[in-house]
Amino acid sequence: MRKPSVGIALEGTPFILFLAVSTLAFAALRWWCPTLFCLAATWFCGYFFRDPERLIPALPDVAVSPADGKVIRVETRPDPLTGAPLVCISVFMSVMNVHVNRFPLAGKVERIHYYPGSFLNASLDKASDKNERCAFLIRDEDGHAWIMVQIAGLIARRIVCRVDPGDELARGERCGLIRFGSRVDLYLPDAYTSQVHVGDAVIAGESILARKHSA
Repeated sequence: MRKPSVGIALEGTPFILFLAVSTLAFAALRWWCPTLFCLAATWFCGYFFRDPERLIPALPDVAVSPADGKVIRVETRPDPLTGAPLVCISVFMSVMNVHVNRFPLAGKVERIHYYPGSFLNASLDKASDKNERCAFLIRDEDGHAWIMVQIAGLIARRIVCRVDPGDELARGERCGLIRFGSRVDLYLPDAYTSQVHVGDAVIAGESILARKHSA
């Protein structure tokens, strides 16, 4: 498994360093308009690629949000790997959200499948089938299969996956990111029920999205 950075996502450092150096270079030349532009862009990239620590719930039999953002969909849809109808929770990330994605629950990555595609608005239904995306099949400690899908969007142009098949991750552990806004879908196994509604704001690694049925 490829380890993440702390504080700032590693994938953002080339952008931040380039803009910071550009800011200093323009300031040395006393070109104040490009200096101010690059300074603002440096701040934005630092803000966008922030990677704060999160307080992971210790409750049993729950799944946390894999992404920061807003719940835009809770409905039954065919999952992208098997076609089985499962409840899907979609979390949309704006450019102002933290974009580091986290594991929804403790489990093992059994399969990862990358789908090339378009860059439509990630809030559209057809983005689930048309956009560039990366699907994970996760097997939890009780043997339930979960599917998490990172979906690129209108502005997003790169999906970053930090895990490999065979990796075992804890609930809330970092597993990737999507640059500059997009969406993450989580397909629930039949043993779990959604705990969120459309319009809810959620925090990756902290907000509980689903809970196991009581016996």
